[in-house]
Parts: sequence; structure tokens; C-alpha cells
Amino acid sequence: MRIALLLAATALSLAAPVFAQNPPAAPVTAAAATPAQQLRALFVASDEASLKRNPIQGLFRGDERYADQFGDYISDAYITAEKQAVLDDLKALAAIDRKALNANDQVSYDVFLWQRSTDLKGFDPAILAATVVRPIDHFSGFHTFFPELSSGDGAAPYKTLKNYDDGLKRLDGFGILIDASIARFRQGMASGVTQPKLVVQNVIDQLDNLLAPGVEGSLMLKPVQKFPAEISAADQARLSAGYRAAVAGKINPALTRLRDFLKTEYLPVARSSTGLSDMPGGANLYRYLIASTTTTDMSADEIHNIGLSEVERITKGMEAVKTRVGFKGDLKAFFEFIRNDPQFKFKSKEAMRDAFYDVGKRVDLAVPALFSTIPKSKLEIRPVPPHREKTDAGGSYNQGTPDGSRPGIFYFNSYDLPSRTKPGTETLYLHEGVPGHHFQISLAQENESLPPFQRFGGNTAFVEGWALYAESLGPELGMFKDPYQLQGRYDDEMLRAMRLVVDTGLHSKGWTRDQAIQYMLDHSAMGKTDATAEVERYIAIPSQALAYKVGQLTISRLRAKAEKALGPKFDIKGFHAQVLMTGALPMAVLEKKIDDWIAAQRG
Repeated sequence: MRIALLLAATALSLAAPVFAQNPPAAPVTAAAATPAQQLRALFVASDEASLKRNPIQGLFRGDERYADQFGDYISDAYITAEKQAVLDDLKALAAIDRKALNANDQVSYDVFLWQRSTDLKGFDPAILAATVVRPIDHFSGFHTFFPELSSGDGAAPYKTLKNYDDGLKRLDGFGILIDASIARFRQGMASGVTQPKLVVQNVIDQLDNLLAPGVEGSLMLKPVQKFPAEISAADQARLSAGYRAAVAGKINPALTRLRDFLKTEYLPVARSSTGLSDMPGGANLYRYLIASTTTTDMSADEIHNIGLSEVERITKGMEAVKTRVGFKGDLKAFFEFIRNDPQFKFKSKEAMRDAFYDVGKRVDLAVPALFSTIPKSKLEIRPVPPHREKTDAGGSYNQGTPDGSRPGIFYFNSYDLPSRTKPGTETLYLHEGVPGHHFQISLAQENESLPPFQRFGGNTAFVEGWALYAESLGPELGMFKDPYQLQGRYDDEMLRAMRLVVDTGLHSKGWTRDQAIQYMLDHSAMGKTDATAEVERYIAIPSQALAYKVGQLTISRLRAKAEKALGPKFDIKGFHAQVLMTGALPMAVLEKKIDDWIAAQRG
């Protein structure tokens, strides 16, 4: 897990390990246990301990045992406890005989070893010095998700009296963490490690949006504006008063303090540069982030060059589409045509939503031909909430619960609707929905035979690499028959290829924000609004965007390898099951698993 994200609370997202709903197994003494039993006991004990230290994690999968607690997430004591947990886990793992495990347990062993070893590197003092003093950006931080979590429409349930009492208790912790974040920022001011000015301004804008509706319009007050019938009038009155007092007396004042601090004290000393290489300790941090997000040992230069090669390849595909539709200008003119012609515009947010619904219906009919197991969890399609739509990506996904009580959600972004275009509708659904994020994450969560960290954890290269690979399945699922949707596919693939160039350009080659935006406009049909949001995302969360293409190229390469090796014996459903049914794997672990599967299929 990236320590920067851990400390910013993004550890509660889809790529973070969370604890299963099953109760902990009975302790197994090392002397009496088999290696397999020792391994499973370690996984359960580690995850249970993590949940106690990070209680909000449970809400994201329906575990309410610690729902009345907020947690710490930011203090020195918290960091010390997290590091000690990693050391304890690695010591316990080293005592288990890997050779005595079966094939599936060896995969689990290898994944756990990679994850905890990577976690440990994140606690290096030099890495901490470059991360903990930047606790918030416009993509990472409790301010970006906790209000929505507490709105009644997020992961936190508001169905019972206890749910409401738990939610009220959590509000206090949120206010405390916001003030603690200010203290961390002050440490960074003293050490010279600060966020870029544009990131700070984006956070200020987000805080303004959260505060603008006042107390009565606060997202965190929504649960008490509509109670379940089972809650008595007396409790409704008590809770309404309690929530209003918390928002008015604690939450909004804390958010105001953070906004005012950032605006008056921090913004003037924030760095004007955008790349990590311009920040003390930034170059070392970027190398660590590349390794942790891509799960490889690739250098920034290697990734940059792969990106340039992929951009060249995809450009040729775009040229072929341009010729197919009979467009007479050059590729840049073709991009402008797609950006601006009215035929490619959505008339309303509802029309945009309905387009995704239509794609979903068609995909659902075709997907059984490629997959032997279909998730049980339902998928909902919603617009991005207004308070974060300006800085959000074009689409995103929030996982549901394994029991289906909360569906997965595909969020589409309709901000600045005139800048959005129809090409790419099919691709975005394939990526965020089925068979992309919703499919992969749901299949892992629903697989009760996996240890919790594999069911609920993961790494960005696998999670995003799978979603990008899922886009490539479009022709096999009956998509991209419309040449402009095929162009949308190329455009989205181009986005991921450009990310390799732009992210490394920003953080290792001294590129400016405007230079990065212009590169993306020159090589795709993206609108400037989207290109700007993308570049500012890479500035805020370095390396995360590299994982998409690195992961996809690995999965695609392994499929081609299996097809060549097995010939007529190759089974696409079997291949997909091998990739998906053990959760999100580091690339090296995935490659070994597929090699073993190929050998077994050959007989």
C-alpha cells in the first residue's frame, strides 16, 4: 500500500486491504498447525488488527463492528503502529514453510509478501518525510470522501438507530483529523516539502464547495433529513439536534480553518513547480511510487519510452478510423471535429446516463461468452456528486458489498457537459463497469475461499490494468461497430499511453502543467477540461496513472503467450478465471500463475 495514500485515508479505497465479514478464525498455535493453517491464521490476524487500527475500512464492505469509531490515520503513534504491524506480519510469514503449501496458498503467500514488503519500504524515513507532511490533495484525503460517506448515499449505512448513533460519533473524529492535517502541513512548511500551488488551490475550491451550502445544506446532514420509519420521534429529534450541532459547531468550523489556513498561510509558500523531482526527496519518492503502483522494477525512462511507442501505435489506428469515415483533414482537425460537432454532444445529463444504460444492456448479453463466473453484485450508474465533479475524472467506480446489500456504483462525470463527447461511451462503461472494475472487484469480494486481503485488497497495476484490458474486449463483446465508438476506444487507450509519457514527464523530466496539457490535446480528441483535470490528477497523485497501461500490457502479453503456447487448447474463459479468481496480483505473481496454468493445460 502506498504510504502517502494510507496517510491520506485513500487506503479505504478499492486497492486497500480491508477485513472480511467473516468472524476471525480461532487462534492456531504454531506447534499444532500445518503451514497452510499458519498462513490462514496470519492473514486473519493481520486483517483483524488492521481493521481495529483503521475502523472506517469495514464500512466499505458492510462490516459494522467498529462503525462507532473514526480512527486516527495521521499521528506519529498511528504511523509507528502501522509499521510495527508490517514488521510483525513479515516475521510471522518468514516462519511459514512456503514449499509445504499448495499452489493457491503459495500465490497467497507471494502476494502477501509483496504487499507487506512494499508497505515496509513506505515507512522509510525519507519516504515519510516527503509524504506525511502533504496529507491532502484534491484526489486524496478525508475531505474528498468522508462527507459523501456520511451522506446516506455512500458506504456508511443509515438504516437503524445504531447506524445513526455510530455516524454521529464518527463526525467528531473527522473534525479532529482536519485540524491534525493542518499541523502536518505546517511541518512541511518548515521542512520545505509542500504541495504544488495548483493542488492547493483545487483543495481550497473543494472546501469552498463543501462549505457553500451551510449547515442545512451539508452532505453530512442529509441522513437526518429523512429517517427510517422505525426510528422514534424522540430519537429523531435527538439525532437531528446532535448532527446539526456537530456540523455547525465542529465540522464546518474545522473545514473553514483548513480552507483559511491553506488560502492565507500555505498557498503563498506552496511550490510553483508541479513535479516531484522539484521537491526535496521527490525523486526518491517517485521511484518508490513507480515500484509500488506498477508492481515492477521499471524506471521512469523505460516507462516514458514505452508510452512514446504506444502513442505512435495508437495514432496509426486513429488514422485508419479517420480514413474509414471519410474525413479529409489531418488528425488534429479530426480531433477538433469530434470535440466540437453537435452530433457528438449529449443534450442532457439524463441522455448521458441513458447512453451508459444502453451499453450495459448489450454487454450483459455478450459477457457470458468470455467468462465462466458472473458477479452477483448489481451495478448502479450515477452522476459524480457536484462537490467533486469539477476535479473528477470522466468516470470512476465505488465497490459494493460482497453480500449485495450495497451495489457497485459507476459514476459518470457530466460537469461542463458541452465539453463531453459521445465517442468513448462504450469504452468507459467497459472500464468502470462490466467486465472492468465492477466485474473484477465483485468477483474477488464474492469469492469466500480467498483470504481477506485477496478478496478486498489489491494493487493499482492489476486493478486498473484489468479495467484497461477489459476495454480491449470490446470487439469480442459486440462493441465498437460504430467507427466513432472505435475512435473513442483509441482515444481512451491513447489516454493511458499518454499517461506514461506525461506522468514521467512531469515528475522526472521537468515538464510543466501547460506542456503536459498541450501534449494530450495534440495526441487525442480530449477536450481541454478533461485534459486539464487529467494532468492535475497526475500532479496530485504521481505514478498512479502509470499502472493502467503497465498492467494492461502485462495481461495482454500473457494472453498472447497462452494462446500461442496452447493453440486449440486455449480456453478464453479458463484464462480469465486464472487472472480474476485469486484477486488482484502483483505482475510477477500473475505471470508465474499463468505460466503454471499453461504448463498444466499442456499436460
